[in-house]
Amino acid sequence: MKIEYKMSGERHQELKDELTYLKTVREKEVAELIKEARGFGDLSENSEYDEAKNEQGKLYSRIAELEDILLHAVIINESDGVGSTVTIGSRVTVEDIAKGRQLPEYKVVGSQEADPMHRAVSEDSPFGRALMGAKEGDEVVVEAPMGEIRYRVVKIER
Repeated sequence: MKIEYKMSGERHQELKDELTYLKTVREKEVAELIKEARGFGDLSENSEYDEAKNEQGKLYSRIAELEDILLHAVIINESDGVGSTVTIGSRVTVEDIAKGRQLPEYKVVGSQEADPMHRAVSEDSPFGRALMGAKEGDEVVVEAPMGEIRYRVVKIER
């Protein structure tokens, strides 16, 4: 199965910028920390050296992660698509049918941009999957640990 990371062009550029920063500026900073820590003496009992090496490991791990994400990135043009169905980039207002309460607007995004605290839900999340392809007035069912939750799509915007 081919891995794809769907994201906006803006998010793609943010990740590229982060990778550039890590490979240029941060990598030199960590190398300098290691060099400095070596000067403190015996490496077997040198906590500064251990910490610098741990930092280097985290750095290389993040660089590898970003390279993989960017290699498999699929840029979604949020202005594409019909406004009548929910797609990535749609802003959706739903109503909780059981409670008869309208919820604040959500934005459906790719997995690399998900931020539930700011109402940006991933298309891969249970809520996002239920919304994908829905039209205004449709009822969607979200599988949750406490059982099914039913929502009605009230409004879709781009």
